[in-house]
Amino acid sequence: MAGKRNAANKRPSMFEVAKMAGVSHQTVSRVINHSPDVSDATREKVQKAIDALGYRPSNSARALASHRSRTIGLIAGGQRFYGPISAISSIEAMARQHGLFMSVSMVHEALCSQTEFDELCSTFDEMNVDAFIFLTPTDVMFSAACRAQITQPRVIVTSTHGNVSVQDGLRLMKPADRRRVSVVGVDQWAAMADVMHLVVEHGHRSVLYFAGPKEWRDAATRLMAWNKLCAASTVSSVTVQCETWESTEAYGKMNHILENIGRTGGNLPTCMVCANDSQAVGVARALHEHGMRIPQDVSLVGFDDMPAMDNMYPPLTTVRPDFEQLGIAAMRETLFLLGEGDENSFASSQHGVGLISAKVIGRTSLGTASRR
Repeated sequence: MAGKRNAANKRPSMFEVAKMAGVSHQTVSRVINHSPDVSDATREKVQKAIDALGYRPSNSARALASHRSRTIGLIAGGQRFYGPISAISSIEAMARQHGLFMSVSMVHEALCSQTEFDELCSTFDEMNVDAFIFLTPTDVMFSAACRAQITQPRVIVTSTHGNVSVQDGLRLMKPADRRRVSVVGVDQWAAMADVMHLVVEHGHRSVLYFAGPKEWRDAATRLMAWNKLCAASTVSSVTVQCETWESTEAYGKMNHILENIGRTGGNLPTCMVCANDSQAVGVARALHEHGMRIPQDVSLVGFDDMPAMDNMYPPLTTVRPDFEQLGIAAMRETLFLLGEGDENSFASSQHGVGLISAKVIGRTSLGTASRR
């Protein structure tokens, strides 16, 4: 009885599919691996046999036949934040559409050492991954991704600026490896230019800018862009340097500034621009507790359009990076480097980075300057 049950539950083989379809097992293999060298009629016949038998191709068999594991290794930092998680979701969804499996490792973006990074790459290498995708929000991760001694294609998701330039990072690789690498990111610079346009349009000429932690490449890019744009637009800006992205720190710093102004006199700038939405939440709380109204007394702008920002009081004007498209672009670059897709086209490319757009979302936290 047990033997019959095992026979009944036995997984159908490629040879059984071939027999039912009246073709060779090599033809079945070509259909499974999406080879163009099969007629539509034969492909349909094989597919009907696959469906009838409930056949599922073995990944290990595929790997032996194609010398590929159909697996992509992904190492990502920034796991506590909304953006990387959203990008990973779109990477994984697109990978599945192309019959690829994702193996993911999350690391601490600021504390990840070269040794830890290399050990993860070695583990993935033992899995015979076909390619790597690295989400590197910090300088230390970006440098580690560039220094990694791997032979597979790699796609690096990062920002255009930081203490290590993209060009300097790529020079850490061997020339042969540089031909198998692609770098993609969000167009932070254009987004900050759109923010500046709105701020100036609303009559603001005096701004407090809350900068993100220096080791984060997004923070470095946004701050550099903001300072250059202020100089070009004759906007007076004072930078409040934060060590974290957390709302608690921004709240404390905003409180300190308001208390100093209350004690010594002086005017508060008419607009606060924050390098991310969490900071904007902390700034809004401090302003509220000191009786400052948004936007009647002071305007507020964030970055990232994190969930619930449209339900702040008042709703927060912010920047919405297209993290889904960022993930799709990273996966398209991976497929292209593997020879399985067309070359990606980007609306903009700067410093060797293919860029995905970010859109300013105008809400009521940004109003006309109360003082000009």
